[in-house]
Amino acid sequence: MSSGKFRVGITPDFETEAHGVLSSALAKVLEPVAGVQYEIMPDTGGIGDPAVLDRYDGVISYSYGFPASSFRGIGRLSVLALWGVGFDRVDLAGCTEADVILALTRDSVARPVAEGIFALIFSLAKNLRALDIQCRSGRWRQDPPILVDLAGRTLGSIGLGGIAREMFRMAGSLGFERLLAYAPRSTAAQAEAAGAQLANLETVLRDSDFVTINCPLTDETRHMIGARELGFMKSTAYLINTARGAVVDEAALIDALRRKKIAGAGLDVFETEPAAAGNPLFELDNVIVAPHLIARTGACIRNTSISACRNVLAVASGTPPPYVANPEVLQQPRVQARLEGRRFQRK
Repeated sequence: MSSGKFRVGITPDFETEAHGVLSSALAKVLEPVAGVQYEIMPDTGGIGDPAVLDRYDGVISYSYGFPASSFRGIGRLSVLALWGVGFDRVDLAGCTEADVILALTRDSVARPVAEGIFALIFSLAKNLRALDIQCRSGRWRQDPPILVDLAGRTLGSIGLGGIAREMFRMAGSLGFERLLAYAPRSTAAQAEAAGAQLANLETVLRDSDFVTINCPLTDETRHMIGARELGFMKSTAYLINTARGAVVDEAALIDALRRKKIAGAGLDVFETEPAAAGNPLFELDNVIVAPHLIARTGACIRNTSISACRNVLAVASGTPPPYVANPEVLQQPRVQARLEGRRFQRK
């Protein structure tokens, strides 16, 4: 049975890259709880060090990396709570083998990211970049660009998680004729509940006027969208990626955009981040870009911070967090014993 304080480590990049982001959530969620204490962890160069990680029962991470080596010899750490939903910087197999719950903040990001997707869709459909440049340069209504209606179009998604479902819910009022999703692990009933129809990847790419990327980056999805897949898309279609840059082969995307094989792209993420100043995507006039901040609203920051703290608090109280990237770990005897021990302590 667990005993003593439940110690929480905060990765030091919260101080260097996101100062103050977590402060109010820590004060609201963790500070009032007797038996829980937190501190900023020692800096280990952006990569989790097992000797440091195992000083804690829980860790809240902003953007640290956790390769398999981070989990070797781990005996104490019970939960790794990420600030966000992307877990491509965590070795999932190593995390699970070490009996560490990987918790995500899916409840805080669905609406902000879905809004960001539509911000990019509208910007592309209404050609705001070209209109803005024309207006600023004094070329009033000269050579007006072609604008696109959303009504009657097809909206496609690669993935059917919380963000895609919220996107489809919002799309219901915009007049899209069809909503398509490629999601091999989802059922037709789940798609129907989101107002969408399941289809294979080629169909989603061929039929959609707007293809949105809404899946995590894994070994399976890395470069899922390459030259072949981009070749399926209509020359009038747009690609929107707010998930992870490496789901799309960036070199193939640049080639497709240069050759006008697709109409354009809206990108909040890149294969390598931060994107280099000389990235060829920045030179293309049929691309709208953002620095992985399209969903970073005040509410999203606040709610993500609260959700990350609550995920740690759930484990401290003997309860699995609501959104777990490796749910199979919850069946491990050591994980179940830890949770039961915490529940017993709280009684």
